[in-house]
Amino acid sequence: MRVSPHGPKPDWTAMETAFEHNAPETHSYLDLKTGQVVTIVDSRPEDDEKRQLIRKTEGRFVHLDPASSREQYRWMERFVQSVADDALRERLILAIDGKGAFRRFKDVLLSYPVERDRWFTYRANLLHIYINGWLDAQDILLGEATPWGDPDQPPEPDIPLEKPIGQRGEGPTETLRRQARELVDTLPALELPALIAYIRFLCDRSPSVAEGGERTVE
Repeated sequence: MRVSPHGPKPDWTAMETAFEHNAPETHSYLDLKTGQVVTIVDSRPEDDEKRQLIRKTEGRFVHLDPASSREQYRWMERFVQSVADDALRERLILAIDGKGAFRRFKDVLLSYPVERDRWFTYRANLLHIYINGWLDAQDILLGEATPWGDPDQPPEPDIPLEKPIGQRGEGPTETLRRQARELVDTLPALELPALIAYIRFLCDRSPSVAEGGERTVE
């Protein structure tokens, strides 16, 4: 990236949103003439005019490559490694194991407002580092440097989080589910209605279970 007063001043807030939002149907472009971010959704017919403008004006728009789900998952792993509370760190390790990790991770942090706020700051810092790296690789002219400057990498290494593995080579979630099934099998039949009622109670109070399905990174 080259900086000159003759270049456009980007809409940095919209840039942050575009780099964080990685839904497969959504595509964002930086307008090198105005600095605005143009977003197109495949399923929206009303975006056809934007598509045609981008096709007709070659060189004016540059596609913004958002941080992948894998990249943002690593951000969660790094944050979990930074959590000092052993009990919370264990809960987060379980939360990010398997499908639905992003939603469960957020659900757990809802009960820990201080750590939740720290996560937002932590994630924003890593997002800014990612954007800076992307801009450094582009030969484009902008009217100003990024407003967040050159943030430092967090102390946690960018390596996969070590998760406890069960005796059968299972991940932590599979181990807990197996143990729960084994305990259920030992209960007398008379106790099962109470157990089922309690499990339903837990499902109803868990947002990730009640809403169902996998969500895109937010």
